[in-house]
Amino acid sequence: MTNDAVLVSGVGRRLGHHVATQLLERGVEVVGTFRQERESLDALRVLGGTLYQVDFCDDGSIGVFLDAVPKHHQSLRAIIHNASDWGMESPSQGDTALLRQMMDVHVSAPYRINFALRPLLEACGEGIADIIHVGDFVSSRGSAKHVAYAASKAAQDNLTLSFAAMFAPKVKVNSIAPALISFRPDDSLNYRQAAVQKNLMGHEGGHEEFMNAIDYLLASRYITGRTLPLDGGRHLR
Repeated sequence: MTNDAVLVSGVGRRLGHHVATQLLERGVEVVGTFRQERESLDALRVLGGTLYQVDFCDDGSIGVFLDAVPKHHQSLRAIIHNASDWGMESPSQGDTALLRQMMDVHVSAPYRINFALRPLLEACGEGIADIIHVGDFVSSRGSAKHVAYAASKAAQDNLTLSFAAMFAPKVKVNSIAPALISFRPDDSLNYRQAAVQKNLMGHEGGHEEFMNAIDYLLASRYITGRTLPLDGGRHLR
């Protein structure tokens, strides 16, 4: 890593918080976004993270953020699109507001950010920068319970293909498609037991496994336009 900053969206909890923490502890400058204030953000600030509160469903909020970043940062080593939202339709009725929300967070916001911050990526001191979209296993299979969510993640996968073709060779663009990386604290024992039976490895992946995937893509100077599965062999069940 050079002194170029890494932008990580959704750093308030779980995967985004872990990635931001790991990078900061390595001495990497981190620019993070969060939707709502949390105690966990204080630890990132102590480590030196530069954090912006951004609502990815609000065009104005995104615009303020995109105006601010180039004023304070000359270059970016990577953008990691981790910010996510997860909604469920009722079994018998669609929800167009939910669909718009999912598309705003997973498609429209990364679309705007990639275009707006492309000059900072191309100014990367290493000569090759990265964009990593954090997708989902369901983007290739669909979901009977989370139709809008799965559709937006599939659209995000298509962004990976298009931006990889457009931004090469100075910027590599890839996606990670995780499944069962980490349970939430309130997940029941029955849910956990049922969930791990869906993959071949029989356990959750864990935050370190996710960070290893990030590091793998950042270390490569050749992989672009690809989706890296991180699902424990679930596709074979």
